[in-house]
Amino acid sequence: MKITTVGTTPFSGQKPGTSGLRKKVRVFTQPGYLENFVQSIFDQLEGQQGKTLVLGGDGRYFNDVAIQIILRMAAAAGFGRVLVGRQGILSTPAASAVIRKQRAFGGIILSASHNPGGPDDDFGIKYNLGNGGPANETFTDAVFKRTQEISAYHLVEAADIDLGRLGETRIGEMIVCVIDPVADYLELLESLFDFAAIKKLLARPDFRMRFDAMHAVNGPYGHAILEQRLGAPLGTVVNGTPLPDFGGGHPDPNPVYAAELVSALADPTSGLSFGAASDGDGDRNMIVGRNFIVSPSDSLAVIAANYKLIPAYAKGLAGVARSMPTSCAVDRVAAELGIPCYETPTGWKYFGTLLDAGMATLCGEESAGTGSNHVREKDGLWAILYWLNILAVRNESVEQIVREHWRHFGRNVYSRHDYEGIASDLAATLFAELRQKLPTLPGTTFDGLRVKAADDFCYIDPVDGSRSEQQGVRILLDDGSRVVFRLSGTGTEGATLRVYLERYVADPARHEVPLQQALAPLVAIAEQVARIAAITGRNVPDVMS
Repeated sequence: MKITTVGTTPFSGQKPGTSGLRKKVRVFTQPGYLENFVQSIFDQLEGQQGKTLVLGGDGRYFNDVAIQIILRMAAAAGFGRVLVGRQGILSTPAASAVIRKQRAFGGIILSASHNPGGPDDDFGIKYNLGNGGPANETFTDAVFKRTQEISAYHLVEAADIDLGRLGETRIGEMIVCVIDPVADYLELLESLFDFAAIKKLLARPDFRMRFDAMHAVNGPYGHAILEQRLGAPLGTVVNGTPLPDFGGGHPDPNPVYAAELVSALADPTSGLSFGAASDGDGDRNMIVGRNFIVSPSDSLAVIAANYKLIPAYAKGLAGVARSMPTSCAVDRVAAELGIPCYETPTGWKYFGTLLDAGMATLCGEESAGTGSNHVREKDGLWAILYWLNILAVRNESVEQIVREHWRHFGRNVYSRHDYEGIASDLAATLFAELRQKLPTLPGTTFDGLRVKAADDFCYIDPVDGSRSEQQGVRILLDDGSRVVFRLSGTGTEGATLRVYLERYVADPARHEVPLQQALAPLVAIAEQVARIAAITGRNVPDVMS
């Protein structure tokens, strides 16, 4: 086997964010750019010789080209076998499942998650460890450091692999095995849920569902699991063919980008009882009832509260975890169950140590990510099947289940306002001012609402003791309301300012107040404190979810 060494020079800015390295396709297609980053990953590994690597992605533009490059580099790095999804397709949760089941050394996932795809849009890459979860900051920091000093990358010259044909072939001494991307994942899900009960639900004449795969990775999974295995009628899965540009859409399952699904569930003539959607790489979800949208924070709380209905979790939960910006709804469930609730920074990697240590069973983020200890990634179809299992047992509608939850626990009225594509220098100015104001805010009153505390969230991992600072500015009010400011790490240009607004309402008579009306006082506080319009020129958010 002949290994070719290619001289190279560093590229600036190859620092992984909360979910790997994400840039525009035109950045990744620069000669040597992808190769430099992949080589920097391989340079940080020890003991991979002869071991198994899992490889796949969400099918977005450049996915197929990148896979062929990575295969040749993996052979040069000494891997003995690579498992790659057919046509290069492998959802993020399925990749985690394959890594864990096949006891792989690690995996490379090619995705920019919920970001748009196409030649002028986004691409991404991240490395997952042998537990199936995203690499920790120690590893990603080392990768970034290596990208700034790299001088060569290595690959084995070979013809492209036929990714459409299942089976084995070789690149040098390395075996490349093209696998069914659904099989291991389906087997895992079937071990968790009552598929017989869900199948009966989907066969009922008074129950119809629609799953919008948004022309993203979960199309094949939806067809195989919902329609073929569970017997949902053909046509239940819409937009089910993965496309390099996601059909020109934005594969983010929220009421703005999945508006067609929301409209269909609001149409009394559609006959639909339940709707769901997932994102580009299949790890996010949206749950919609008949004319009723479930917020991700409420979804996590309902999932936790109904754990006894799900075969895999009925014996009890070790604990739950949520990201700091996620609403405190699940905290109330945990308190009633007498189990711990952990508050972490945003990023699924922070749940990994808790899951590996057996300290948490269910986890969730407000950005439509929910999951459990079955894998080490959030999992869109898992959440959808969890809801279908609840519906099958309770024989109630989505709206009835959520409203009953509110009556019992109270309602955490919650919304996220996104200001996208803000110039990075303006975002930095806004946060610098915010942090400077923090000591002066406690005790301040805004239209009768008193600030109890204000801080920049710092997390100390209870398992490994690692410390993560400046994870989001929090303004905590006396009545339990919160305003949280955070810069997202998932974009590729400029900065996305996310403002999280939460108000707890115990009285069921006040649960019907329109969402944004209930949160209007908190919107005013956010503007007064952060001066969003004055600094950024943005008077309204781009997305409210």
